[in-house]
Amino acid sequence: MTRQTEQTRQSTDDLIALLDAADRLPGAEKLRALSYDLLGAEPGTCVVDVGCGAGRAVAELAERDVKAVGVDPSERMIAIARNRWPEADFRLAGAYELPLPDASVDGYRADKVFHELGEPQRALAEARRVLTPGGRIVLFGQDWDTFIIDSDDPALARTIVHARADMTTSPRAARRYRSLLLDASFGDVTVDVHTGVFTGPAMLPLLTGLAEGACSTGVVTREQTDRWLAEQRARAEADRLFLAMPMFMATATAPR
Repeated sequence: MTRQTEQTRQSTDDLIALLDAADRLPGAEKLRALSYDLLGAEPGTCVVDVGCGAGRAVAELAERDVKAVGVDPSERMIAIARNRWPEADFRLAGAYELPLPDASVDGYRADKVFHELGEPQRALAEARRVLTPGGRIVLFGQDWDTFIIDSDDPALARTIVHARADMTTSPRAARRYRSLLLDASFGDVTVDVHTGVFTGPAMLPLLTGLAEGACSTGVVTREQTDRWLAEQRARAEADRLFLAMPMFMATATAPR
């Protein structure tokens, strides 16, 4: 195994650990269930989960007697998903070229995916292709510019958030869900915001990732990063940490 391959594997494993932690956060299971309801995921329907990661949503949809297909562009992700849920249907593919026939699924779900896409319009064209007429689409994710973090140095916190956002392919995709869906000729478009408020140490890995990412760009110094993270750890220990994270959930109907 080459050094680059090892680094890629470690990066993927770190992402899986972060996603697993996110799945265990208060309210996460309820929001996943809401996304399934909005899809109309009833027994006998077929749903594709795009960017399925380690496959939890596919497994939960299968528990509803839904025929669920999970796709992800990461071989490592797909391997872990297949290991965790060996009876489920997982396929290696990206959002632009889904391994599905035209008009073959009743629902399309993408959770924390569109901020990674440089061409969201292309992904939505592919969603329209695979959805049956009148099929449902649900897009779910955070806007990377809208993490709300209490800090003794609010200017530094703001700089860290925006610097980390600028490292993301489409950091503001979530605020564009409605316009993107309308431009792609979807109908019945709605957008809701579900804001999680976190006050404990469980979110320290996320805050660390934000700060270290900002530091890697050179926008903030090592000293600033270490100082800010020390403050956040102290806040967590004193039960004074505060992070609010709005999650945007958009739903729409494919043209008939």
